Amino acid sequence: MMNVCVLVLGLALVLTVCVARSPYQAVLQHSRIRGRQQGPNVCAMQQLKGTDKKYFTNCKQWYHRKICGKPTVITYECCPGYEKIPGEKGCPAALPLVNIYNTLGVVGASTTQMYSERAKLREEIEGPGSFTFFAPSNEAWAALPTEILDALVSNVNIELLNALHYHMVNRRLTSEELRHGSSFASMYQDFHVHIHHYSNGIVTVNCARLIKPDQHATNGIVHVVDRVITAISNNVNTILDIDDDLETLRTAMTAAGLTSMLEEEGQYTIFAPTNEAFEKIPQETLNRILGDPVALRDLLNYHILKNMQCAESIVSGTPMETLQGTVVEVGCDGNEMTVNGKAIITKKDQLGTNGVVHYINELLIPDSAKVLLELAESSSVDTAAKLFVEAGLTPHLTGSEALTMLAPLDDAFKGSLTMTPDMRKLMTNHIMKEQLSSKSLYHGQELETLGGLKLRVFVYRNNLCIENACIAAHDKTGRYATMFTVDKVLTPPMGTIMDVLKADDRFSLLVGAIQTAGMTELLNQQGALTFFAPTNDAFNAISPSELNRLMRNPLELSGVLRYHLGEGLLVSGGVSSHTRVKPLLGEKLELSVRNSTLYVNKIPVADADLMATNGVVHAINIVIKPLSPKVDREQADGPAVPFRSAAASRADSKSFRNDDLFQKVVTSRSSRTMNKSQ
Repeated sequence: MMNVCVLVLGLALVLTVCVARSPYQAVLQHSRIRGRQQGPNVCAMQQLKGTDKKYFTNCKQWYHRKICGKPTVITYECCPGYEKIPGEKGCPAALPLVNIYNTLGVVGASTTQMYSERAKLREEIEGPGSFTFFAPSNEAWAALPTEILDALVSNVNIELLNALHYHMVNRRLTSEELRHGSSFASMYQDFHVHIHHYSNGIVTVNCARLIKPDQHATNGIVHVVDRVITAISNNVNTILDIDDDLETLRTAMTAAGLTSMLEEEGQYTIFAPTNEAFEKIPQETLNRILGDPVALRDLLNYHILKNMQCAESIVSGTPMETLQGTVVEVGCDGNEMTVNGKAIITKKDQLGTNGVVHYINELLIPDSAKVLLELAESSSVDTAAKLFVEAGLTPHLTGSEALTMLAPLDDAFKGSLTMTPDMRKLMTNHIMKEQLSSKSLYHGQELETLGGLKLRVFVYRNNLCIENACIAAHDKTGRYATMFTVDKVLTPPMGTIMDVLKADDRFSLLVGAIQTAGMTELLNQQGALTFFAPTNDAFNAISPSELNRLMRNPLELSGVLRYHLGEGLLVSGGVSSHTRVKPLLGEKLELSVRNSTLYVNKIPVADADLMATNGVVHAINIVIKPLSPKVDREQADGPAVPFRSAAASRADSKSFRNDDLFQKVVTSRSSRTMNKSQ
């Protein structure tokens, strides 16, 4: 039964989308469907807790139960045009169709009704005609500052009449006809009212939200709005021009040649930084940007949206494209409008004929106007930024060189971070000599660092890596240089695989085994190998007798070691679920990553990504054995086999020689062929 109900509701929602004629109608119909169980013509509304603000609900809001990040409660009320009948369920009766004056009294606009009578407007809106009245709610009048209200109702009521006439259009306009970006001549000196009908179903007139649209009357239609609107005649450039608090912005706009654009027709949204916002920026940074025409234009265009967004249109964080080409996230937190997650808007909805201005007290600086150091300081790479400065690299990070920085995440740094000559050299090798885009990198490409090293690029199915460090975030492209955020501190190769093993005391037994097996040349020559290298602990886990026997048999020893050598160079960041690697001898190795640990044939890698010029070394503390054929691919990615005690490992190693699968690897035809070729 439950499934049938869900199916019926789903079909109803699909039909709603198909039948709805506008975004508002779609939201209204969704609210009707959600309120259907309460009776006919009941709409489900979402009300912000602790406020009187209500919204018709869309599907996303219904399930999230949040608007502007704040919890909502579901209330039910009659849909527009209907009313309750005592003793009956829902809202079965259509509202009686009366003139606009009487309609105002029954839709929550009785204050507008009262002021209409005081301004001698009653006769007009009771008489013949076809009007649209954007009627402020009772709460909208109450929210009006006292001095403004006093000015309206004085002066023989002419100002009040003019104000009310500005809320009227001399034709009937339903919500469907209130199209996004349209404007209509009002009944006050033909000054236009400006309509925006947003995709989330919210409709505004001069940035006032329609809270009860489509209240029909015999001589027109009433749309109840949440604020009193005023006539506008200035474009947005004039708004910027006449406010002393925007003097610095005005100067910058003139210098960037953007003034004429803001005088033209359009639908702009300007986040206007106040003088205070500019004063918060370090003077050196501000002077650099103001003196650089390209950076200045990018900075200012980053404050201008391509579309007009009134504050009331925002119910959740939404990325919006700027004239600069990138996006800002415009959202809300309760009653506060936010930009990029910050409540920095001090004055909103300053409406012009070609857009809207929101004042902000913090400058928005796009990446394209920043130098490398500023890119790092504004990202989650504080430790790297600090170390670059301590390494004496500030001139490179603040200059105009074309560079690319590899900036490791903070948690990539382990151990002591004292600035030593080696640390300085390491940080220098995190900066490459040209400005790059990760999208243009290709497998096998070599990149030269400021320290003169050549770094290799590895392209995997799930990742893009430069040596052992894989890219962890989108590129940040600055004014002259680019920053790649990477998941690890770079470990540039300092020698061949054999050199890496000889330099590490953990591999002393392995080095001897390699020499015994005659594989030294293989691990010194050019190539691309992945070595799962058994440490001394791995060899010590084998019983002494078995280890001695193995070391006296170069052919068998070579087979074991070749099973630990994979074809191709695979760093840990290139491993995804069920990655398989073909070894030089034997069945493929099964690789996986769990909780940031690399596993090979269910054995955890103790130390990954020891880079070499001809491959990579991953240290393991257990010698790898082939997986049983009964273990499917999903089991291979299952829980790891726990580390065994030395005693248990030695006991188990008695069967090492007799393991049928392992012996097949050692005695395979390819193993015999390999031995002959040696």
